[in-house]
Amino acid sequence: MKSLRTLFAALLTAAVAFAALPAVSQPAEGKRGADRRAAPASKPVKSGYLNVNGVNYHYQVHGKGEPLLLLHGGLGQIEMFGPVLATLAKTRQVIGVDLYGHGRTALTARPVSLVDMGDDMAQILKQLGYGPVDVMGYSMGGGVGFRLAVQHPERVRRLVLVSADYAQDGFFPEMLPMQAQVGAAMADMMKETPMYKSYAAVAPRPQDFPKLLDQMGAFMRKPYDYSEDVKKLAMPVMLVYGDSDMYRPEHIVKFYQLLGGGLKDAGWGREHMAKNRLAILPGFTHYDLFLAPALVPTVLPFLDAKNNTASWAQQVSERK
Repeated sequence: MKSLRTLFAALLTAAVAFAALPAVSQPAEGKRGADRRAAPASKPVKSGYLNVNGVNYHYQVHGKGEPLLLLHGGLGQIEMFGPVLATLAKTRQVIGVDLYGHGRTALTARPVSLVDMGDDMAQILKQLGYGPVDVMGYSMGGGVGFRLAVQHPERVRRLVLVSADYAQDGFFPEMLPMQAQVGAAMADMMKETPMYKSYAAVAPRPQDFPKLLDQMGAFMRKPYDYSEDVKKLAMPVMLVYGDSDMYRPEHIVKFYQLLGGGLKDAGWGREHMAKNRLAILPGFTHYDLFLAPALVPTVLPFLDAKNNTASWAQQVSERK
């Protein structure tokens, strides 16, 4: 039973292929659930469907402000961000998309592919009339955002990757055999999981769930290594992880180093500070980071191109 629960947990976002601000203080464990329940759900100001490369994609637009493309994790949909989406929409125009085969976006004969979805997101932004936008993706959504930024850099102003990797060896080794088991045979066992229930509530063809599991399993069994593509990213990038994530700490650090961060001391005046950022949020795993109360205050300063605080020298000067 324990191994089955672990596999279900892996499925929630292990649809992966993906995956420095100071850590933000968290509310006490007992308060987290109450805080989440109290957060009002965000209602879209606009929604609809766009036919892109043979896929009928569902999208929603929430809030007002600078545009932010928000991409969910594997076996989820736009609403999986819950209060995080609602909070972002207070200051941002959030563009949510149900990824290929997920939520309200139906499967076709096409396989699940990060590269294909990266191209699809570029077309969605074009059809909706956006220029460069900020992009934030979680897990598989981080992989899609990464491919969008690599393949269509003109579409991405700033990129936030939440609990995402750049190569298959980023996972703890025990995760790979579990991912390899994903397939249609698991569909009946998953009927009581949030993954199936949220899918069945909105999918145009709920009976496609076993087919989705087959496609996701095939997707996860393919090895990949995008380390050379990481080096191509010219826009500012932020990486965000839980301190108990599904990725090896060594992989997280290497990802940041490939982006040019963590290579030297930043200096008193931040003269050597990298433009990219790394955040490790305490007390979170891969499976709850997308709901973390600390996620929005962690990423917004980066998205808004602001420093977290003045330097010591600036603070002393301001006291004169």
